[in-house]
Amino acid sequence: MKNYLNFETEIKDLENELEKLKDPFNQSGLSEVDTQKISKTQNELDDKLKSIYSNLDPWQTTMVARHEDRPKSKFFIDNLFEDFISLSGDRHYGEDKSVISGFAKFNGNSVLVIGQEKGEDLDSRIERNFGMMRPEGYRKTIRLMKLAEKFDIPIISFIDTPGAYPGVGAEERGQAEAIARSIECCMELKVPTLSIIIGEGGSGGAIALASSSKVIMLENAIYSVISPEGCATILWRDPKKMLDAAKAMKLSAKDLLDLEIIDEIIAEPIGGAHRDKDQMLLNVKETLSKNLEKFKNMSSDEIFNDRKSKFLKIGRKKGFIDNLEELSSIKPKLNSFEKIKDFKRYAIPISIIFILALFLIYYL
Repeated sequence: MKNYLNFETEIKDLENELEKLKDPFNQSGLSEVDTQKISKTQNELDDKLKSIYSNLDPWQTTMVARHEDRPKSKFFIDNLFEDFISLSGDRHYGEDKSVISGFAKFNGNSVLVIGQEKGEDLDSRIERNFGMMRPEGYRKTIRLMKLAEKFDIPIISFIDTPGAYPGVGAEERGQAEAIARSIECCMELKVPTLSIIIGEGGSGGAIALASSSKVIMLENAIYSVISPEGCATILWRDPKKMLDAAKAMKLSAKDLLDLEIIDEIIAEPIGGAHRDKDQMLLNVKETLSKNLEKFKNMSSDEIFNDRKSKFLKIGRKKGFIDNLEELSSIKPKLNSFEKIKDFKRYAIPISIIFILALFLIYYL
């Protein structure tokens, strides 16, 4: 049974009509299949999908990103990679099933694959903790990323999480520290790292793995510091204002590409990734192949500096430096108070030297 979102009522009606036309035995009596009407209804459905999905507001995009039929990390790992070997445990506490990670082959080359997994049904979602990683999950990925760097293996991450797990146990085991260490590790790596946000990219739980050489989003995915409901609750004390929050947060792929926070958008089939998963696989595979090829002829230092420069440029499009390439020259501007403090630092030594000079001139 297909799942429909609340703005897909017309799509649901057209698809139900199409199913009845394709199977006349479900109707009263027997009749021939009306191919002409099927073709007409299919065209109407395609037009309706284009019309709706080309004009999604930020909250509708959020609902599509969270769609329960949307392809998950496990789907991409199972269908894009060969000889996948899953590796478990952080060597400190235990295994976190909300993240799948291991080595595999992609186009004949070794890669490390990391995927935040929400699960497909209620049981698997509970087991996977709805994609919310705990500290041991981040420590596991850090261990494997360092291992991949040791053997010069590229890293591919699939991001799909509402955020890091906020439970008491996770905080007691150092959730914030684990996320910070993961970000630090991602930034220090000297191998290519690609992150694809396939659904939700929520908060530090996402950025812990998305601090990559290339940050790529599916067309209807979202990437934000907090959920729209959480933002609305904090700002307006009303979670029902999630549409206003979603608009203000600029969490859609198009907005984030304009802000140069992400590097690329992968087109989805008409009606979302869940409507044609095979086409979605081809689009993702093409993007991964293209980006991995770009890094083949780059040295480890070039890969590191390229990632560093990319993140330093974020938010500086209209900043206080003229040449973005000379990022090492970035220095903070002193405000008036700091200028006074800076003057005081040198005023006393200069005064002493001046007095000593006058004393020597007078007595010698």
